[in-house]
Amino acid sequence: MKTPDVNILLLVGFIDTILGSLFNIYHLEIGPIIGDYLLVVGVCSLVAAVVIFAIRLFSNKKDSFLNK
Repeated sequence: MKTPDVNILLLVGFIDTILGSLFNIYHLEIGPIIGDYLLVVGVCSLVAAVVIFAIRLFSNKKDSFLNK
């Protein structure tokens, strides 16, 4: 996964989390989509993006700023 992919995953996570919070505050339901489900999907995608970014950061041995 490249860095833009991680950025897109972070953006999707933030959008889902914000929409889930608004759905919970206003008690909205659109069919099976409720705020709790949006919050779970948003937080899981944020965690996945952070894990992928950390793996990429520490697995890149060549020209890493941590090795300088």
